[in-house]
Amino acid sequence: MMKETMNGWPVALATVLIFFSVNTATAQEQRGVRPLSLRAAIETALTHNPQITAVREGLATRMAQVTSARSGLFPRLDVSETYNRTTNPMWAFGTKLNQGEIAQEDFAPDALNEPDPIDNFTTALSLSWQLFDGGETWRGWQASQRQADAAAGGVTRTEQAVAARTAQAYVGMLLAEENRRVIAHSLETARAHSRLVASRYEGGFVVKSDLLRAQVRIAELDQARLQAANAVQVAGAHLNAAMGIAIDTPLRLETPFAKSRPLSGSFETWRASALQHRPDLMAMNHRYAAAEEGIEQARSGHLPHLTMHGAYEINSENFADSNDNWTLGASVRLNLFAGRQVVAEVTAAKAALRQLAAQRETLVQQIEVEARAAYLNAQSAWQQIQVAKSALAQAEEGVRIVGNRYKSGLLTIVSLLDAEVADQEARMRHFRALHDYQVARIQLALAAGVIDAAFD
Repeated sequence: MMKETMNGWPVALATVLIFFSVNTATAQEQRGVRPLSLRAAIETALTHNPQITAVREGLATRMAQVTSARSGLFPRLDVSETYNRTTNPMWAFGTKLNQGEIAQEDFAPDALNEPDPIDNFTTALSLSWQLFDGGETWRGWQASQRQADAAAGGVTRTEQAVAARTAQAYVGMLLAEENRRVIAHSLETARAHSRLVASRYEGGFVVKSDLLRAQVRIAELDQARLQAANAVQVAGAHLNAAMGIAIDTPLRLETPFAKSRPLSGSFETWRASALQHRPDLMAMNHRYAAAEEGIEQARSGHLPHLTMHGAYEINSENFADSNDNWTLGASVRLNLFAGRQVVAEVTAAKAALRQLAAQRETLVQQIEVEARAAYLNAQSAWQQIQVAKSALAQAEEGVRIVGNRYKSGLLTIVSLLDAEVADQEARMRHFRALHDYQVARIQLALAAGVIDAAFD
């Protein structure tokens, strides 16, 4: 009995050394690869992810539209150069008059009725300034600014979504790597046990079926090892894609699950944060304000429009001589009837405002539901970690006890293999619980509108 117990020491020592060598080999494979923290991954995504680039360009478009809408408040000044050649009696006489070339003989009936072709170059400087249009341009500018603010909120929300997706991909790769380590550890443990079974079989202590069972276990774990290695590669591709870099970029993660900490704050705290910080809700408020401006903009059609205009021009036949003139004036326009166009535009603007009000109410409810669900999921996930920790401790103790009893001949290989499987599954469930809690925290931060590159 004492001899069998002592024989277990080389097996245990070999298991520890092999597990260490597996981790060392993995580290050597990643030598030269720059370590990547969770914060660095999110920062990379916020810089390189094409989805963010797209929405930022959309915001740039909106800002350009704001400038365009504001331009209507300023005078417009244009310069033009026009060339004409004509024999039209009226235009020919007028052209000579503009050129300052009218002479007595130009009033002869033949000259008036059948003028010779005449060339004219007109250099004109024109001014137009809408001094008052019932507030249409001003309201349009304000509405455009509100839409740009809404677009900025959309950019922020997209950044948060990309940050959350990157963080989830990061912890997903962490889980894949931990699963690979667990399987590698289980495989080496199974090989060590297989050697023990072979030794006991040669000594006549166990039957051949025990050895065969141990070998089948090794084959199963070999297959699982290949699948786990593929899962790591796939998880890395997902993380690289989220960061917006080449999907085959090698990665070495340095932010472990060990940083997990219990959730802080009550649901009401998280709910208030969501209603205060969610960029999509802020964007909806800006769109609502833009719709209010749209109503006033539509109503401006009932008010008078006052425009000032002016022009200065130079006319010349061949630039050898020229004559200039100027014009300055103003016009007032008041719509009396437009087939109820203005009334229809005001009605449509009011309907759009009511639609946005309903959409905003729906969004508020959705945000509250998302915050509550994320909060409860995070609480549950944290409790699952505690359960998984307890189960892991029990599984490890079970392996120790069953291993000792098997070496003492009190249990069969089936019990030993069952204990190994239970230990492997407990380790995986523990890391899965850590992963699920991190994902729940990410979703809660996203629901509350507070996730950014500083998330950990």
